[in-house]
Amino acid sequence: MGLEKNKIFIHVFGCRSSLCEGEYIAGALKSFGAEITEDLKENFNAAVIVTCSVTQEADRKCRQLVRRVKKILGSSGVLAVCGCWSQGLDSKTARELGINILAGSKRKNILPEVLVKSLNSKNLFIDLRTQNIFSPSLEWEELEINLPLLHSRAFVKIQDGCDHFCSYCIIPFLRGRPVSRPKEKIISEIKRLIDNGTKEIIFTGIHLGLYGRDIDSSLAELIKEVSKISELKRLRLGSLEPFALDENLLEALKDCPAFCEHLHLPLQSGDNEILSSMRRGYTAKDFIAVCYNARKKISDRLHISSDILVGFPGESEQAFQNTLNVMKEAGLGRVHVFPYSERQGTLAANMPGKISHEIKILRTSQAISIGRELYENYAKNFLGQEVEILIEKNSKGHTRHFIEAECPGNDNEIVKAKALRYVDGKFECERRN
Repeated sequence: MGLEKNKIFIHVFGCRSSLCEGEYIAGALKSFGAEITEDLKENFNAAVIVTCSVTQEADRKCRQLVRRVKKILGSSGVLAVCGCWSQGLDSKTARELGINILAGSKRKNILPEVLVKSLNSKNLFIDLRTQNIFSPSLEWEELEINLPLLHSRAFVKIQDGCDHFCSYCIIPFLRGRPVSRPKEKIISEIKRLIDNGTKEIIFTGIHLGLYGRDIDSSLAELIKEVSKISELKRLRLGSLEPFALDENLLEALKDCPAFCEHLHLPLQSGDNEILSSMRRGYTAKDFIAVCYNARKKISDRLHISSDILVGFPGESEQAFQNTLNVMKEAGLGRVHVFPYSERQGTLAANMPGKISHEIKILRTSQAISIGRELYENYAKNFLGQEVEILIEKNSKGHTRHFIEAECPGNDNEIVKAKALRYVDGKFECERRN
């Protein structure tokens, strides 16, 4: 306790790992007695912003919200920021922005007690950031949740950090080396979440495929342990690098009753020269083979979604067309498309062959259009059939194959339904149970 009578605004930017961290912080603040809000229009006297720095646009949005929230809080309120963007922020800029607590990619687990201290000490600036993010002495930052407060599904963080160093990516410099969460802690949290009514678990991490490398284990071994939890209804994986999907992991997923038949495998580019410049570690042919093998081992109806990065330095029109061709040949479903964003400190920032903003926008639009067609083509395979939906909010949710769906039901309820129509990116369904 210590935050009673305090209303705290919380907002989360970024990936599923950030969402998971936001859930932990919200739960921890509530356990300290605080009331949580996600509405800027409410009256609150403190705020926590979980930040992202994957692109320049992400940086801009973080800075914009920090300024807006600080204006609402005034000099008497306390503003805490954590996550990737704040890890790379210098303390002078943080002070100028009115930030009171600066936490980075680590030490988020002590935010509640630091907030108590800050609320009792006006004009206090506290910098919690880890100065050497690559220090081998850094261990797992224990973050636990009992029940999701911000989402109906539970994001369980099992891994952090990355040492692959794709040439365009700043995240390894902000998250540090790969670290795995102890298996027993993960199993314990899953059981606790299930006991509290959670129906779906999503494993998250910065580089999920590296799970276990530092603790003499593997993601496949973890999945096998989780498979023994008979009460678990649905299990998903966050983004998984294609080269991490080995035979052991495929076998473990195939034998896991709770596994939902959906994998997110980032392609980024379908051109071999660009993939090499990106330091992705595979070719276009490799990616297609991984998708083919995954469907062969798990199910021919496996939904494979992906990320596409367009406008990378040196990307010719032919290279871009190669990407569109691989998207089709791999049979992708939902696709997230991003224009390349230069990040100082990465190898790609100094590469020749910069692509104009206009071409990036055009290629982004074209790839999004192809992605929509692919997603619709995949989804239509289920029309007229029975699907299982987890209702997340206001009668909307996702099928096991991660297709958006709308069906009558209560929040956090699993329902059986018939997929009647596919309209505007989602199923309209008729309830069957």
